[in-house]
Amino acid sequence: MTYRHAVEPRDHQDLASGSVLHSALGFPAFPVRLASEIFQRALALRGGDEPAALWDPCCGSGYLLTVTALLHRSRIASVLATDLDPEAVALAGRNLALLSRAGLNARAADLRERAGRFGKPAYTKAAQAAGRLADALQAAGGDLPHAARQADVFDPAQLRQAVAGRIPDIAITDVPYGEQAHWHGPSAAEGVTGMVEAVTAVLPQGGVLAVTVRGRKVVVDGDRRPDASFKIGTRAVALFRIPA
Repeated sequence: MTYRHAVEPRDHQDLASGSVLHSALGFPAFPVRLASEIFQRALALRGGDEPAALWDPCCGSGYLLTVTALLHRSRIASVLATDLDPEAVALAGRNLALLSRAGLNARAADLRERAGRFGKPAYTKAAQAAGRLADALQAAGGDLPHAARQADVFDPAQLRQAVAGRIPDIAITDVPYGEQAHWHGPSAAEGVTGMVEAVTAVLPQGGVLAVTVRGRKVVVDGDRRPDASFKIGTRAVALFRIPA
């Protein structure tokens, strides 16, 4: 299937994992153009003109959430990352800190210091990219409220506690697929089906969950079926809208 929203290929080099955005072994990145497409499809399915409260309940490094927010700042009101793994929550917090001019300026300063210490032009280029991202963020609306919290994606009670204060209306997540990331916790065997049931129990009426997997389709057992689905490249996406 072709792109409907992110129809024009763009240079997303400034958003490359491990450049300005932080990365770590075992925490995979995500195709930036596909992230943009998924968010825009979820926003269209939700309907309305108000900015979204965006949430990734299996956030990993927070890369998917951060690049989506940087690309679509004007259409997002707040960002929340949750994960059971405390290491993931810490790394996601570092990436979400880049959703402010102060965070991006601090990152640029760190990269310039590394460039001087190690004599690597790549750090200088990354520092310049951080500056461009800071300017773009400011032009699109400025600093974005954000938080990273620990919660088990299979436990609705933990999720409700994590989202307390501003319930998200769009959740987007790339689920673990066993190559670099795996399900964790006492309910890990429930897999995608358990995750969908728990997250949709937390979202408000009219809210949307977008789930991405590697494979031909997103398989969910039981009676629940996606309201929309598509596949681009090696990833399949299913979108579930909470009935009003």
